[in-house]
Amino acid sequence: MDNNGVGSWLRRRRPKSGPKTAVVAGQRTLSYAELSDRADRLANAFRERGVAKGDRVAYLGENDPSFVETFFACGLLGAIFVPLNTRLAAPELQFQLQDSGSRLLVNAEGLDGLAAASVVDTDVQHRLVVPFANADGGASPAPSVEPSRVETEGIEAYEEVLQGAPGDAIDVAVSLDDGAMILYTSGTTGKPKGALLTHGNITWNCINVIVDMDLNRNDVALMISPLFHVASLDMGLLPMLLKGATVVLEARFDPGRVLEIIGRHRVTSLNGVPTTFQMLCEHPDWATADLSSLDKLTCGGSAVPRRVLDAYEERGIGFTSCYGMTETAPGATMLPVERSRDKAGSAGLPEFFTDVRIADPLGGSSFAGEIGEIQISGPNVIKEYWNRPDATIESYADSHWFRSGDMGYRDDEGFLFVSDRLKDMIISGGENIYPAEVEAAIAELEAVASVAVIGIDDDKWGEVPRAIVTLREGASLTEEQLRAHLEGRLARYKIPKSMVFVDEMPRTASGKIRKVELRKQFAH
Repeated sequence: MDNNGVGSWLRRRRPKSGPKTAVVAGQRTLSYAELSDRADRLANAFRERGVAKGDRVAYLGENDPSFVETFFACGLLGAIFVPLNTRLAAPELQFQLQDSGSRLLVNAEGLDGLAAASVVDTDVQHRLVVPFANADGGASPAPSVEPSRVETEGIEAYEEVLQGAPGDAIDVAVSLDDGAMILYTSGTTGKPKGALLTHGNITWNCINVIVDMDLNRNDVALMISPLFHVASLDMGLLPMLLKGATVVLEARFDPGRVLEIIGRHRVTSLNGVPTTFQMLCEHPDWATADLSSLDKLTCGGSAVPRRVLDAYEERGIGFTSCYGMTETAPGATMLPVERSRDKAGSAGLPEFFTDVRIADPLGGSSFAGEIGEIQISGPNVIKEYWNRPDATIESYADSHWFRSGDMGYRDDEGFLFVSDRLKDMIISGGENIYPAEVEAAIAELEAVASVAVIGIDDDKWGEVPRAIVTLREGASLTEEQLRAHLEGRLARYKIPKSMVFVDEMPRTASGKIRKVELRKQFAH
C-alpha cells in the first residue's frame, strides 16, 4: 500500500482479524472485515463529495461506530479528521469549523440543531446526519439550540450515503508526516488552538500505549469517555484497534449500566478520569458487580484520590495513572500500577518512545528534586498548531522540546511529579477550562468592571470555576444574571459555579490582577 498512515490500519488488520469483533455499540456489532468495508465505502462517499487529501472533515456526535468509520475514512483519503466537543456552544463550534476550514460535517441526528447553528458562515458544504441509536436504541436528546436559518441543501442521511457508495479500495499516498487530525485546545488568550496531529504522532502514541500497558488482542476496552477527547481516542480506542482487540462504545456515562456492561462483555480495560471512577465505586451496585475481568484501569486528568484507590484495590484492581496533553497525542508519562502506592502522587516515568526533561529557568536540565518546566520530546509530539506559526514557535524550546507550561520535578529514580501550573488552567471532571476565555465572556456585561476566574476544589469534579467580580459604580449583578449571559456562549462546564463580589482587585505594579492573592482568599 502507498498509504502508510492510520487509514491503512483496518485494511492491514482485515486478513489477520477479519471475522473478529472490532466494535460493539448497544445491540450492534461490527467485525474487522465489516468495519474495513464501511470505512472504504465512506471514504468513496467523501471523495464523491469533493473531499481530497489535506481537506478537513469534522464530526459532531457521541461515541458511535460512525465516529470510528469517519476517522478511518479520512485516513484512507489523507483527509484531516476534526472531532468536535458536543458540550460546546454553537459559537465555539462555529469558530473551530471556520478555523479548520472543514468542508464536510458528520453529525448525530440528536445534535442536528446545534450542527445547523454551527455551520453558518463556514466552509461546510455537506452534512451527513447519523440516526443515533447506541445504548438501547434511544436517540440522543436534542440540545436547546435553534438553527439560525433553515438549511436543507447539502444534508444527507449518513447510512444511505454509505450504503450507496462503492466499496472500491482507495490507496492514497499518505506518509507518517502528513496531518491526520486537528484537536482544539482551549487557548490562554481566549481562542482555542488547533493541535495538528500527524499520522506518525498517533501511531507512535499507540505503540507507546501497547508497550507500556501490555495490550493484547484478547482485550476488551469499554469506552465511557467521549471519543472527541484525545485521551479516550488515542489512549483507549485506537491502540486497541491497532492491536486487533475489541472496543465497546457507550454514548453516555451511566455508572450502573457501566458496571453491568463490564460483567456482560468481560471488559478488561477502562479509561477515564477520577470523577468517573469515583462515581462507579460509590454506586449501589458496586459491591455485587462482576469486575473479575478488569485488569487495566487508566486514569488521567489528575491524581486518583486515595479513597478511590482503596475502593478498587479492595476489589483487586489497581490503577495506571497517566500525564500528558493534546500536543503529545496525548501520552507523556505513565505510572505503572505496581508503583501506585510507593510513588503515590507521581505522574510516572516517560512512555517508551518519549523523552521528558525538567528545564531550569535558563533552559538547561535540572537535577533530581529541582523544580522546573516539564518539557517533552518524541515522535508522538506535534510539530505545529494549525495556522498558528506564532503559537508553534512559542511552544518549543531548543526546536524540539515541547513546553508543557507545567512545573514539576523528578525524583532520584526518574519519576515525574507535577507540582504546579505555569498556566492558570482549571481541570474539571477531565475537561480543560482556561480562565481567560471565561473572563472575556463575563467582561462583555456592562455591569462588570473587572473579573478574574480561578479554580476551587470540588469533591465531585476535582475543580470548578469561581468568578471574582468587581462591579461598575451603581451597577448590580446576580449569579442568575451571570449564568444567563454565559448560557449558549460557553460550554456549561466552563460557566462559574459560584461568584464572589469584591470592591477592588489585588494588582501588581503593572496593573495585572494577582490571582495568587485571589486564590488565597477565595479558593476555599
